[in-house]
Amino acid sequence: MTVIGTNIASLRSANASTSANMQLSSAMERLSTGKRINSAKDDAAGLAISTSMNAQVRGMNQAIRNANDGIALAQTADGALSEATNILQRMRELAVQSASGTYSTDDRSNMKTEVAELQKQLMNIADTKFNGVKLFDTANDSSVKIQAGAGSSDQVNLKISKLDMTGVSGVAGATVAAGLATVAAGALVGTTRTVTMEDVAYGAKKTGGTVAFVTADIGSTTTLAANDTYYTAATTGDPTGGVDISSDTNAKLAIDKIDTVQKSVNTTRASLGAGQSRLQSVVNNLTTNVTNLTDAKSRIEDADFSAETTALAKAQILSQASTAMLAQANQSQQGVLKLLQ
Repeated sequence: MTVIGTNIASLRSANASTSANMQLSSAMERLSTGKRINSAKDDAAGLAISTSMNAQVRGMNQAIRNANDGIALAQTADGALSEATNILQRMRELAVQSASGTYSTDDRSNMKTEVAELQKQLMNIADTKFNGVKLFDTANDSSVKIQAGAGSSDQVNLKISKLDMTGVSGVAGATVAAGLATVAAGALVGTTRTVTMEDVAYGAKKTGGTVAFVTADIGSTTTLAANDTYYTAATTGDPTGGVDISSDTNAKLAIDKIDTVQKSVNTTRASLGAGQSRLQSVVNNLTTNVTNLTDAKSRIEDADFSAETTALAKAQILSQASTAMLAQANQSQQGVLKLLQ
């Protein structure tokens, strides 16, 4: 049947051209973005799966950073306790030395001075913090929760055994606030000192405590007299309690106390070491999981350039061919004119 009202060949060619252009557009989009799924219409199920995997990957990457922070915390605590061990061993060495009857009272006094300074450092170590988090508790075991996974329940408790070193370090001595001191009759009378801005700020006085220092006096030298006043900075007294090596008997007791505290330090270091080993295992496991999940996500989401370049070439040829056939279909109706001649 010869008709001119409906050109079926033209319609079919137009449909083929539209389909080829859609394939061409899709191939170009995938090649330009590098992704097979650029919108939900490309693969709704694949998009849901890849999005979920991406959330897991990003969560695991953050968990790796968290675990590494936990390892850094454990290393900080262990480093502090390593120095505490050195201090305890030195204190024990001094205690063993003092326990011998070959040393005089003056000798033991000098040893005690060193022990007092080491006690202060032990107290500083016991107050060690990591990013504002206090690491050691003297009364109870403590733990730091590390979010070591993408899920809400993926946590690792970094246990830190209680650490009480007060049996050796004692407690901090009384703190004397900054202020004015008065020169009493004695060794300071007749000595000289340089006037400071603090002397002026706190209202220190000279000439027997009758004349206040003024700004012009700052930097000058004054001779102290009885009842003069001068500025003194805040000071902290020697620790109270702890070990005492002022006699051979006390030194022997100190050795036992130090050994007890050293065992406590060793226990705390062991708990930190175990936690650090677990966190390192967590990092290794998460790193492997991230690699595998990323690989799986890539297979779902990313474009296969070999396949897409082939599809692009095919779509280009089909688009050109369908356009040519559409032109031929439109020309085919011209044959009807011959029937009318």
